[in-house]
Amino acid sequence: MTSGGGTDGGWLRALPADGGPAPVLTRDDQVAYGPRRLSDLVHRRPPGVTGHQWTTALRESYDLVVCAAGTGLPTVAVEIGPPPAAGSPAQRVARLKDAVAAAVGLPVLRIGSPTLRPADHGPGIVAYVLDAHAYTNRWAGEPGVTGFRDIVGRLPDGRTGPVNDLGALTRSTAVEAYVARRLSDPIVRGLHVRWSGGPAEGWSWVEVRPGAVLVERVTVAEQRFTCGVDPARLAEDLAALAVGERLRTLDSSEPPLTSRDDLRSGIRGLAARRAELVDGFAFDHLCVD
Repeated sequence: MTSGGGTDGGWLRALPADGGPAPVLTRDDQVAYGPRRLSDLVHRRPPGVTGHQWTTALRESYDLVVCAAGTGLPTVAVEIGPPPAAGSPAQRVARLKDAVAAAVGLPVLRIGSPTLRPADHGPGIVAYVLDAHAYTNRWAGEPGVTGFRDIVGRLPDGRTGPVNDLGALTRSTAVEAYVARRLSDPIVRGLHVRWSGGPAEGWSWVEVRPGAVLVERVTVAEQRFTCGVDPARLAEDLAALAVGERLRTLDSSEPPLTSRDDLRSGIRGLAARRAELVDGFAFDHLCVD
């Protein structure tokens, strides 16, 4: 599961298979548990970590922790939720936690979203990532193998398409909402980028009223971990999933909307920073009027 760092270097603590809450997910040789503090995962302070960093970070939690079923050692800790505001105390604490996780070689997957929630979406997201990772490892190096995200099959609405598109249900929901005249356009659109030295970022949106769109943005940060799919495409799919969550409230209340002009301005802002992006910016067609 990891892409470096190791999980058996003497710093990490194995989670017990019994005597605690039941796993929220089991996938082959991986077991996922609900929230755990960093103090549950690390049993001694590594060199290079100050006492202040150590005591502060140990109080912090991860939303889900995946462990090897055979050893109980953590293979990846997962966070899902709104990213802390820039310059805030929460951001400083998050950096301390990152420093300790890096020092002990704990792989971390961080998903930044104001809409996706650990309890409701976390197990499904983790299951998807574990399946993607297992599939990619199984077929690594084999010529002509379809990537996990691009496997085609029967979709929930009966159409044929990519069965591992996490936004598939949202796309179906948007069509139904359009037919019911609750949306002005049935198409769920999106884009994805990957920042050099930073997270991947995905946007997804749908037009609710003429000129007014519902927009979701999601970031995916892999630290000493690989998802098994392109993290930028995963971020866009998760943003589409988040749009679907927001569409569920259309009958009771309209979610906050963004003008089409403001959305286009934001996309142009990404395009203007293409030098900071891995592989540049591939969505110039979205910048035009």
